[in-house]
Amino acid sequence: MADFDAYWSAIDDELARYPAAPELEMSPLRKTDYATVYHLKITSIGPYRLFGYYSVPHGNGPFPGLYLTPRYGSVNHVPHPDDRRRYAVLQLMHRGQRLADKPFAASYPGLLTHGIADPATYIYRSIVADCLRGAEFLLSRPEVDASRVGIRGDDMALLTTARRPGFKSAEIAGLLFYRLLEAAARTDNYPVEEINDHLRGAPGERDAIAHTLSHFDPIAHASRVKATTLLSVGDPGSIGGPEWLEPLASALGGPVEQYAVTHEGATDHDWIDAWTANQLGVPPHPRLWPIAAAD
Repeated sequence: MADFDAYWSAIDDELARYPAAPELEMSPLRKTDYATVYHLKITSIGPYRLFGYYSVPHGNGPFPGLYLTPRYGSVNHVPHPDDRRRYAVLQLMHRGQRLADKPFAASYPGLLTHGIADPATYIYRSIVADCLRGAEFLLSRPEVDASRVGIRGDDMALLTTARRPGFKSAEIAGLLFYRLLEAAARTDNYPVEEINDHLRGAPGERDAIAHTLSHFDPIAHASRVKATTLLSVGDPGSIGGPEWLEPLASALGGPVEQYAVTHEGATDHDWIDAWTANQLGVPPHPRLWPIAAAD
């Protein structure tokens, strides 16, 4: 695609024109005996002021870092205590999400197709820039061990890892932009169904939408990902199953591991938590250990 590299380079250039100007304000309500939580404000393209929760463990650093990219939805929460004990961890809110919703408040459903007919106007151009700015912040912090920084999330985490190569590990689950038009033809579940809703109202925009989405499909970025990547894999035959994800797994530029989701929440959590902990050199923090010990 002729304009792909130019498109993403232009975003990098635009980000470089805006100083991040981070502000950190300690949150007394969320301070514990093991970590301090800060409210982060930081500038992305626009300019647009973003919000995040940034937690740093007590003690002598530098600490391994963990970046939680924002999921699709209006609210992202303070990082879990298990993560705050072990990592300098950042949870970003991109523009439009709660606490970063002025002057733009995202609509759900609706955000997925906001400006989608043109790559230049698509809202995710700015949202990915927001995620890149968050990565730049975490990777530059003096209390963070730059050799041990992981990232966790969906497409935003994968695209961020591709564009900002400082991450050691990438834990990827719940991809939305991967083969999105194909997925829309196979399901009516939201948020994927937002694509079908839009096309019912504007059927003539299908080719334009395909062109826009080609800039954001993780497979177009996969070769640039050098971090060790964990893909959470769903049931065979499903969207997100092993057959569905195989082209992406093959295209990734670094080591790839796959985890077959069991749909048992604590089991899946403990396995993935241990994987990330091993990558970043900290102890795992299983949630099932009291039961296992009792047995």
